[in-house]
Amino acid sequence: MLSEPDNRYLVRQLCWVLTIQGLETYLLRPRDPAGIDLLVNAIRPAPGPGDIDVVIGWRGPIAPPELCNGLMVPIVAFDQIYSFDRDALINAIPKPEKTSAERFRPAAEQLFARIMQMTDNAGATSEHRALNYLAMRYPGIYATAADEFARDFSLTGVDVRPSPLTGTRDIADVIFAYTNRNTDFTEKFCVRVDVTEEFPFLVTKMTPYYDR
Repeated sequence: MLSEPDNRYLVRQLCWVLTIQGLETYLLRPRDPAGIDLLVNAIRPAPGPGDIDVVIGWRGPIAPPELCNGLMVPIVAFDQIYSFDRDALINAIPKPEKTSAERFRPAAEQLFARIMQMTDNAGATSEHRALNYLAMRYPGIYATAADEFARDFSLTGVDVRPSPLTGTRDIADVIFAYTNRNTDFTEKFCVRVDVTEEFPFLVTKMTPYYDR
């Protein structure tokens, strides 16, 4: 019903709420009128636990109580929304040529689940924005996970810290730790992300990391 052009006035009257881990976190408002279509398309006939909505925009002030029946959470003026499920994301990740699907998929699923389960990730900090960008946009982290998984290493840590290159730009170093299941030896890899503006981008690809 909401997708019918004659009913678009109803779409503009609704409160569109993004929930994170079951909590009402943001009110969504399109920066462009065409964003109404993104909201409508995000509605699923049969919602499931693997459903994912990625919202890219600017976080604004707390909503006044009269805006949405007393719900006082930050307003996000969004530019893009991507809606899909976890299986679709995993299937869309380019698989390395030398890695079998049987080896790649479990490693990719484990890494994605680890990032999604990190506490308090509402995309409000530089650290969380860097992680969310990598999870959705950089297949290199999944290729490394598959390689380490095949070598009997398990993911044991994900750490995000300000890069030494941070100056006029907001740059984050994301460090992944993998520990051998037999020897407890740990290897680390780092990827660098610029999160200065609305759309993060990769600064350096995944490379071995050594603690200083």
